[in-house]
Amino acid sequence: MSILVTGAAGFIGFHACKRLLERGNEVIGIDNFNAYYDVSLKEARCNQLLQHPNFKMKRIDIADKDTMFNEFEENENITKVLHLAAQAGVRYSFINPYEYIKSNVMGQVVLLELCKTFSKLDHFIYASSSSVYGGNKKQPFSEIDKVDHPVSLYAATKKADELISHVYSELNSIKMTGLRFFTVYGPWGRPDMSAYIFTKAIFEGQPIDLFNHGKMKRDFTFIDDVVDGVLEIIDSNKDIDIEGTDDNYNIYNIGNNRPEDVSRFISILEELIGKKAIIRLAPMQPGDVVSTFADIAKIKNKFDFSPKTSIESGLFKFVDWYKNYHNLG
Repeated sequence: MSILVTGAAGFIGFHACKRLLERGNEVIGIDNFNAYYDVSLKEARCNQLLQHPNFKMKRIDIADKDTMFNEFEENENITKVLHLAAQAGVRYSFINPYEYIKSNVMGQVVLLELCKTFSKLDHFIYASSSSVYGGNKKQPFSEIDKVDHPVSLYAATKKADELISHVYSELNSIKMTGLRFFTVYGPWGRPDMSAYIFTKAIFEGQPIDLFNHGKMKRDFTFIDDVVDGVLEIIDSNKDIDIEGTDDNYNIYNIGNNRPEDVSRFISILEELIGKKAIIRLAPMQPGDVVSTFADIAKIKNKFDFSPKTSIESGLFKFVDWYKNYHNLG
C-alpha cells in the first residue's frame, strides 16, 4: 500500500516523505519543480529521497487534469493522500494571481476528483495555512474561530481549499483533514521564508527589512515538530467529537503555541552566525499580519501533539544546515 505525497520536493513535503520512508512506507511523490524559488534546492531534496528504494517521483503539475488521471486513475495501491503541493507565498500573489488559482484551487479539485477513483483510499490530508485567520484580533487562533476575512489571495485560496474539501467529504464520504501550518522553519527550508532570508542577509552583510517597524510576532514551528503532527494524523483512525467538526472532516492547527518577536528571532541568528544584522525598519506590508499564535489544544487533546523544539535549538539546526548546504565552512 502506498502513500501519495504531492509537493514532495517542497520543504514540508520532503521532510514528510523522508520520515515516511525511514519507517518503511512506500511513497509516490508528485512535484512540478516550478521556478518560484531555486529549482536546485528542490532537486537536492529529491535526490535525497531517491536514495530510498520505496520512493518514486512523478514530475507532474497537479493542476494538469489529463496527465494526473492518466497516471493515477483507479490506482488500487494508494490508501492515503498527503496533499502539500501549492503555490506558496503572500507577496508573489500580487504579481501572479493566476498561479494561485491554478495550483491551489484547480489543483485541489483535480486531487479530490482523482481520490474518488481510489478504491482503497481511507484518508485525504491536505495543507491549509495559518494565513486563513487573516486579521483576526482574538489570539491564540482557534479552529472554531471565523475565518471570513483573509488579507491575501494566498489565504483566500487556502480557505477555498477547506470549503471545497468539506463539500467533497460530505458528498463522497471521504475522510479528510486540513492542516493549518504556522510559520514552519528548519533545514532544507524555502528561500522566501524568514529564517532563510535573515540568515542569508546576515552572512552576506545585506540589510534586513523589519516590517511594521519591528513590531511583529510569529508562531515559528520547527519542521520536525510539524512532521510529528502530520504523521500522528496519517496514522490515526480516531473519531472526532469536537464542536464544529464531524467524523469525516476535520481541521487542525499545527503550530508551536508560542509566538516569538521577530527581532528576537534575528538576535538568535546573530549569535549563532557570530555577526550583527543590518536592520532597516519598514512599514507594514500589504497582505501581512502583525502576529500569529496557534491554539493547539485540539490536536494536543486528540493526538497528544506537543512541540518539542525550542527556537534556539531549531535555529541552531537551520544555521548548521545552511552553512553545510552553501559550503560556508
